[in-house]
Amino acid sequence: MTGTIEIIGVPIDLGQTHRGVDLGPGAVRYAGLAHRLASLGYHIHDSGNLAVPIRETVNEERGQHYLPAIKQTCEAAYHAGRAAVEGGRVPIFIGGDHTIGIGSIGGTTHISPAGLIWIDAHGDFNTPQSSPSGNIHGMTLAVLLGHGYPQLVEVGRPGAKVSPEDVVVIGIRDLDAEERTQLRKSGVAVYTMRDIDERGAGNVMREALERLEHRDRLHVSLDMDCIDPLSAPGVGTPSPGGFTYREAQLLMEIIADAGRHCALDIVEINPILDEKNRTALLAVELAASLFGKRIY
Repeated sequence: MTGTIEIIGVPIDLGQTHRGVDLGPGAVRYAGLAHRLASLGYHIHDSGNLAVPIRETVNEERGQHYLPAIKQTCEAAYHAGRAAVEGGRVPIFIGGDHTIGIGSIGGTTHISPAGLIWIDAHGDFNTPQSSPSGNIHGMTLAVLLGHGYPQLVEVGRPGAKVSPEDVVVIGIRDLDAEERTQLRKSGVAVYTMRDIDERGAGNVMREALERLEHRDRLHVSLDMDCIDPLSAPGVGTPSPGGFTYREAQLLMEIIADAGRHCALDIVEINPILDEKNRTALLAVELAASLFGKRIY
């Protein structure tokens, strides 16, 4: 393998109420992400962490669900992603909660559109009007499609960052009632865990890639709560019935075979809730599979 991968940490925990996902970038680095990818032949450039406001320093934003600070962070992620792509590097964003996708995916689609493979237990398709909690990490995909807080929709450049026909969502098993309705209306392709159970992870991923054949670049946004808590206990919003270790590996291996991935998000790892950094270690192995690790 050749090429340069840029690691960008985004230690944000403002999009949700569970504390600890801001420690995710450190956990993934300790788990050996850079070394693992370098062993596959890549040149690794670690840009460190983006500056993110600490929750205790923006208490006045609590009633706004920290919207101004999240917008500030997503703007920084947008420009970091854009610069990486324009510089010929493949960015890996390490969260932090899934709000970082507003910036990371916006940035990697600045020059030209890309397909989006969203792997997650949750839809993240709430808006301020539909969300029971108001947590912004549950609104990221809706924002990327142009719905929700205008301040976030306008991050980086005006309007939606992806089109419905460019998005596939895989692994869903936990949706709010109104969120389910809005997602069905969106035009986005959704594969639930029932689809995985009935048809198998490999068949579903191959079909998802066929849906995105019109795009020569794919951004993979991997929320670690897509995996069953038995294998990935260190996440803020666990949901039983997720991918097994091997199913998750197979998804990454099949995406790698397509050879079109241009960026990766790894989000929602909470080391405080983890067991001996198991979830971060698994994330590193999944990243290695995406970037070309072979069993044989």
